[in-house]
Amino acid sequence: MQSSSIRDWLTPGMPVQAARRSVLGLAASAAVLVALGSGAPAQAAPAKGGAANLAMVGEPQGLDPMVSTADLVGTIMQHVYEPLYTFDANWAVAPMLAEGLPTVSKDGLTYTIALRKEVKLHNGRDLNAEDVVASLQRWMELSPRGKSVAKEVASLTAKGPLSVELKLKAPYAPLLAQLALPSGMAAIMAKESIAPQLKDFVGTGPYKFKERRPDQFTVLVRHDTYSARKEAPSGYAGRREALLDELRFVPVPNANTRVEGALSGQFQYADLLPVEAAGRIEKGAPAVVPIVTKNFGFPYIVFNTKEGVLAAQPLRRAVQTAVGAGELMAAGFGDNRFFVVEPNFFPKGTPYYADAGSKLYNERNPQAAKDQAAKAGYNGQPVRIMASRQYEFHYNMALVMSEQLKKAGFKTELQVVDWATLVQRRNDAKLWDVYFTHSGLFPEPMLSPPQLGDGAPGWWDSPAKKSALAAFNQETNVAKRGPLWGAVQQVVYDEVPFIEVGKFNGLSARSAKLEGYTPAIWPFFWNTGLAK
Repeated sequence: MQSSSIRDWLTPGMPVQAARRSVLGLAASAAVLVALGSGAPAQAAPAKGGAANLAMVGEPQGLDPMVSTADLVGTIMQHVYEPLYTFDANWAVAPMLAEGLPTVSKDGLTYTIALRKEVKLHNGRDLNAEDVVASLQRWMELSPRGKSVAKEVASLTAKGPLSVELKLKAPYAPLLAQLALPSGMAAIMAKESIAPQLKDFVGTGPYKFKERRPDQFTVLVRHDTYSARKEAPSGYAGRREALLDELRFVPVPNANTRVEGALSGQFQYADLLPVEAAGRIEKGAPAVVPIVTKNFGFPYIVFNTKEGVLAAQPLRRAVQTAVGAGELMAAGFGDNRFFVVEPNFFPKGTPYYADAGSKLYNERNPQAAKDQAAKAGYNGQPVRIMASRQYEFHYNMALVMSEQLKKAGFKTELQVVDWATLVQRRNDAKLWDVYFTHSGLFPEPMLSPPQLGDGAPGWWDSPAKKSALAAFNQETNVAKRGPLWGAVQQVVYDEVPFIEVGKFNGLSARSAKLEGYTPAIWPFFWNTGLAK
């Protein structure tokens, strides 16, 4: 991703539709859906020292990177914990704590992973294979992503002090990508720190946990004996260096407060700002730099398939018929340079582009929805829609969806809560029917949304899902996986566990003094310093 001046997005005289294709033109290869950036041309390294105040959208509901798939938790704790593998600037899997890519048996079932030597944990000792095995076992027990992987794993064992062997029951194409994702992370931690509920956060990352004061800050400090890789930085991969003394992640739920804090210099970085603030941020130059993270991700609407009024597929189908994705995206982002409305989960030109189910997208047909609901036995129960104003676009879309459902004869109940509360409440099937969230746009379909796996809020499970995903995940040839993804996409449209609303660009801002920053879906602050 490259940060750019907002006025540079559009070529003068370019028609709006062409401009939209230019701004939101998604890459022709899945490997470059989002360019993480491999760094600017060679220049002086940022200065060392100082502390950065980083304004986040809210308070993390916890700091356990396995248990939560919330981006906020992954953003903070990726500085403390590291995975075996990560993603480089082109979204290719690259080694992090692993020495290199694994050795894989001819049948695709046995992965042998060599670990890097003399990697220091935050408690001073060297990382070993027992730490890795204990960490991955915990991940497979507690993480929604890990639980999905666990079903594919036959065994996981240490083969000496610096080697791990993982055996699969059947070929599983997404394995390394699942191990690499910061969200719901397969974080490697000191085995003695492992507990059902973490109290000590002992990892290998460039920063160590120091202190958390709820609703005030989470502070991380430099890990002075950090064992960096030798490769050049590339996306999340390669050499990581803790240049700043401290990272202070500050919860700032009000989006306008994040904007004002960025403009005043109170925050060196402000995450996910409302698109209507773009002009003000640009006017703050040269002291403030707007960050446009292109192809940032997609908003989606999760349905409770386990309990409540929408547990029945015919009623979810009626809601789907009532929803107009175009109106939702316009409400969420306003400026059409920030969004695109299209039914395909992956863009044209990528291996996973498919138009399966597209007739069920953006229908916005209240009368047909009313008829479907009546036929399904709807009798006026309120549809409880949960959203947070900390992500303003979630809230704006929820308002519009509520009105769309009312036009189709549904009663609605809008529950507006802070993000930490939403993340907590969504785990209880008795409390909600619909919630709004979003995800990054990744090259591997199984990375997001979590509802494609098992056990994530929404609890989608069906024979059709299992069949389509089994065929897709066991095929390792990308050319053959593409058509199989179309079958998965069709099942999503048919069974309506969630609705992908559209695709969007993200807007953040940084101080011009924050040097070396590389825009990313989960912002990271290693290799980043403050100008003196």
